[in-house]
Amino acid sequence: MSGMFTDASFQNMITIANRYGVSTNTIQSLAQALLYTNGSMAQFNIPELGGGGQWMQGGMTMVGDMFNNQLKGTVDGICYELSNLITQGAIQYAPLPKNQNGYQSNNGNWWGDLGSPNSTGSQNGTSYAIFSNINRLAILENGKVTVFDTLDNQIGGVGQQQGGNYSVTFSSQYGTVNLNSLPIISGSENASTQINEVVEPEPQFIPNTPVANFDTIESEDDIFNKIEKLAGLRDKNIISEQEFENKKTDLLSRL
Repeated sequence: MSGMFTDASFQNMITIANRYGVSTNTIQSLAQALLYTNGSMAQFNIPELGGGGQWMQGGMTMVGDMFNNQLKGTVDGICYELSNLITQGAIQYAPLPKNQNGYQSNNGNWWGDLGSPNSTGSQNGTSYAIFSNINRLAILENGKVTVFDTLDNQIGGVGQQQGGNYSVTFSSQYGTVNLNSLPIISGSENASTQINEVVEPEPQFIPNTPVANFDTIESEDDIFNKIEKLAGLRDKNIISEQEFENKKTDLLSRL
């Protein structure tokens, strides 16, 4: 299982995605493929890039639509930039948690019954697990497991938090994710037996502020910008029409 990218790596990939007009998920998939070879070659199967294809340093680019020179140029440009960033160490995975023997491990389902995470890792004694398919983020800190609803955030970067309730910070396509603005689902009832007690996390709300205010923190411009981005994902067949309508309805309800 691939790990989470560092926050700086994720920001670099967002920049490339914006430059070439493709989704961040596409850039992440290419980066993962390139990391296997330290940036020298990538084999991929990405619908947004015409399906199956291959890229190698030195100018060899193959795409499913072999006569689409514009697509070839896009793939070559993206892979060339990603390869250079990987070689420079500007794109890399965040470190995975280590067991008592010092070996990296994804074992120990401390997140309970959420299923298999898309990414796991740890920073400064805090462990996290991302479940993109069910829009969940689980955090283990000081023996407490907190599960968040990530809403429409596509979390892909992690960094060190300077202050705040947690020692880690996450990034999505919208920038830094404010954990205090995410709905808290629960503390995990099925945490690992290594955790003596799971304490129900205290709601991360501002004192004397009604819960409903968290849905109105975003400005109208922010909400409409998110809807436009979702429409772009729909037009590129990254999300379905039904998924787009569901997310749009949710965002409009915050106005």
